[in-house]
Amino acid sequence: MGSMDLYTIQTHLIALGFRSRIASGKRDDAYFAEVRSFQNAYGLVVDGIAGPQTQTALKRAASASAAKAKAEPDKSAMAGSTPAQSTGSISVSEVPPPNVSSIKLLGTARPISEIIVHCAATPEGRDYTVDDIRAWHKARGWSDIGYHYVVYRDGRVMAGRPVGQAGSHVAGHNTGTIGITYVGGVSVDGKTAKDTRTPAQRASLIWLVRQLIDRHPAIHKVSGHNQYAAKACPSFDVRRDQLGRLVKA
Repeated sequence: MGSMDLYTIQTHLIALGFRSRIASGKRDDAYFAEVRSFQNAYGLVVDGIAGPQTQTALKRAASASAAKAKAEPDKSAMAGSTPAQSTGSISVSEVPPPNVSSIKLLGTARPISEIIVHCAATPEGRDYTVDDIRAWHKARGWSDIGYHYVVYRDGRVMAGRPVGQAGSHVAGHNTGTIGITYVGGVSVDGKTAKDTRTPAQRASLIWLVRQLIDRHPAIHKVSGHNQYAAKACPSFDVRRDQLGRLVKA
C-alpha cells in the first residue's frame, strides 16, 4: 500500500471518530494524541507516528467502516412507477414536531416561490438520518445533501442544506424552490412505491410547509417531485393531498 499524505490520514481519523475537528493539515498536539488513540484501539505500537503499519490499519479500518454504512436506496426502481392512491382525503391536524424547540427555520434573500416534496425512497419501517442521505449525495459528487429539510419517521424535522443555497433535488427546478423529503416512500421490499408517511410525519410535514409559507410569502405552489419527472417520488399525489391545499389561492 502506498504512503498516505497528512490530509488523508486526518480524513480517516475523522471518519473513524478519532478526530473531531476538520482536517487542519498540521501535525499538532491534537493530531498526535488522536493517532495514539487510534493505535491503542487497534493494538498497534502507541507512538503517535502514522508509519506504514498505522497507515495500513487506518485504510483497513476506514474500508470496513464504509462497508457498514447504510447503502443508498436504488431510486431507479421508482422510475415510471405509479404512486399509490392518494390519501389526501385524510384530514391531518397541524402538530408541531417533537423537536420544535430546537428547530431554526432560517430566512434567506434567495427568492422562494415553491416547495417541492420528496421521499427518501427508503423501505417502510426503517430509520435513516440526514447524515445517511448527505453521505449518499456527497458520494455522487454533490457538495452537500440535496434537500433543505428531512422529516424523520417520528416526526422530527431536521435541517439539511441551508435554505440560502439552491438545492439539488429536481433537475431544472432547484432555483426558487425549497426541497423537503420524508424518510420512507417505498414498501418493505425496497422497490415498490408506497406512501409510508407515519401520522407524525404527516403532521410535521403540514406544520413545516405552513411555517415555510408564512416565512416566504411569495410561495404560490406546493408540488411533488413526480410532477416534474417520470418518478413515483414522493409516492403520493401532492395535488390531491392536504399539503397541496395549504397555499391560499
